[in-house]
Amino acid sequence: MRVTIAGAGAVGRSIAVELLENGHEVLLIDIDPRAIKIDSVPRAEWLLADACEISSLDEAGLNSCQVVIAASGDDKVNLVVSLLAKTEYGVPRVVARVNHPKNEWLFNESWGVDVAVSTPRLLSALVEEAVSVGDLVRLMTFRQGQANLVELTLADDAPVVGQRTGSVPWPVDSALVAILREGRVLVPSADDPLEAGDELLFVASQEVEQELTELLSAHERP
Repeated sequence: MRVTIAGAGAVGRSIAVELLENGHEVLLIDIDPRAIKIDSVPRAEWLLADACEISSLDEAGLNSCQVVIAASGDDKVNLVVSLLAKTEYGVPRVVARVNHPKNEWLFNESWGVDVAVSTPRLLSALVEEAVSVGDLVRLMTFRQGQANLVELTLADDAPVVGQRTGSVPWPVDSALVAILREGRVLVPSADDPLEAGDELLFVASQEVEQELTELLSAHERP
């Protein structure tokens, strides 16, 4: 894929390195000359420009991008970039960084955002995950689809332990997308048994999260 990253700070550069290692083409844009550190990501393309300007995005060739990542440290910039990418260039996938939790409600389809990534939310989710085996943790929200990426770690006495994934009556509007087990990522098949300690990742609508929790938890919910 061709990916444009608006914001060449530490976050943008780190994302660029990962994407390049996975074989994608990456363009980094930043308005600050001090952020143009070509030696830090030499395989990326670089553009010193204002990503909030149509002329800059024309120069960046956004109409040929499959993904745009708005990764600056300014939420206003990230919203404008997302909106322009989606409405002016029809970019299929727009991912935006949320810097301040109070602004999270803005990062939705109205502003062209497909996936909003909030660092405070992810950090709090990881804290919850570390202390709450058996509780559902919301990791990420996919705004356009009104669905969430959620995680639940199976306790030793969870009722589904030992059952095959294909025999579990998963709620409608939920999909088990991965099982994390002993450092491995497993793509679940119908015959895979669930084991205590498995971290289950689901894409699910918010309406069925409680149903998932009740299905997978070892203790009763109020």
